[in-house]
Amino acid sequence: MSLLPVADALDRLLSAAKPTQRTERVFLHEADGRVLAENVAARLTQPPFDNSAMDGYAVRHADITELGSILTVVSTSAAGHAFEGTAGPGEAVRIFTGAPLPAFADTVLLQEDAEKLEGGRIRTSFLTPKGRHIRPRGQDFSEGDVVLRAGDVLDAGRLTVAAAMNHADLAVYARPRIAVLATGDELVTPGTPPGASQIIASNTYGVSALARAAGAEIIDLGIVGDDKQAILEAVRKALSLDIDVLVTLGGASVGDFDLVQPVLGEAGMELDFWRIAMRPGKPLMVGRLGDIQIVGLPGNPVSSLVCSLLFLEPLVRRLARLPATSRLRKAVTAVPVKENDQRQDYVRSRITCGPDSELRVTPFDKQDSSMMKIFAEAEGLLIRPPHAPALDAGAACEVLLLREPSH
Repeated sequence: MSLLPVADALDRLLSAAKPTQRTERVFLHEADGRVLAENVAARLTQPPFDNSAMDGYAVRHADITELGSILTVVSTSAAGHAFEGTAGPGEAVRIFTGAPLPAFADTVLLQEDAEKLEGGRIRTSFLTPKGRHIRPRGQDFSEGDVVLRAGDVLDAGRLTVAAAMNHADLAVYARPRIAVLATGDELVTPGTPPGASQIIASNTYGVSALARAAGAEIIDLGIVGDDKQAILEAVRKALSLDIDVLVTLGGASVGDFDLVQPVLGEAGMELDFWRIAMRPGKPLMVGRLGDIQIVGLPGNPVSSLVCSLLFLEPLVRRLARLPATSRLRKAVTAVPVKENDQRQDYVRSRITCGPDSELRVTPFDKQDSSMMKIFAEAEGLLIRPPHAPALDAGAACEVLLLREPSH
């Protein structure tokens, strides 16, 4: 099987993705970032009454048509404490922002437009137009109005209006369920003293973090050794968990101990593609086992993370019904860059933002895909297309941002 270009691999992966149909109700404080599964209508009218938009005095406009008009303040209306009475000609009610407008009033005179006099009286110093500084009942929305719609991504503004419409919970699409299975006799969990031929299993944590941030629910299946039966049992367990995607870490290449692909094949996986024309991350495997998508990530830590950024993150967002995002940015090289071969390179790089807001890229000298420290220090990945020519310093390029660069 020949190497598949990155763009073709992503198109094939996403074209097979079926957005989740499962829904659930969640409380508002749990709904941030979730996708609405149904329209949301107002259960009340907002504001529920005419109210004051400013601190001032509720008046009849007929009483303030001339500068220097004098009125007597007879009571107060505050938020949560409405003035229930009435006032006669030449009388006003002290009112505060959000307080119900008394029935007699048709205008709010700002407090700074009124001079206080003795005996609870005020004198106008500005000709306020009739109806000014009043928020009418229903100005925001009325009972029954559909304000939010299925497919909306819930954020601070939409959660605020949902609460104002008197909804304590909302119907949202369930997060896609992603099971993560690490394989390899050499792996032990963090915090465990490794044996002479062992290393710490690190891939699960970075891959899970990326998928979780993209909108997934993560099921950690732990580590299984290089044993066909153990891998098969772990796969069967995954299939029983109502998952959307099974992500395997390692074991998908062609070595004697790379057992994941043959075991999945025996379990019924239909292999879509395997091996991508990219570096790092060539031995990426994608297939389907029934309704479950299979993503076999390389065991190499940096390869696994790069593949997760390019393929798993957009896959999760598609399944979660979230809008596609892009980490791609235009930049310039800060140093000369050598020519590239037939694979698309993702080069760990320092990225800084200059005074002109232009991104400047400096690749790290060492690029071995086992070096996690460099990945942790990088702000992004310089993208080098297949057969790209050498670049001089200051040449235009593209980067995949990992985090916001420093200024």
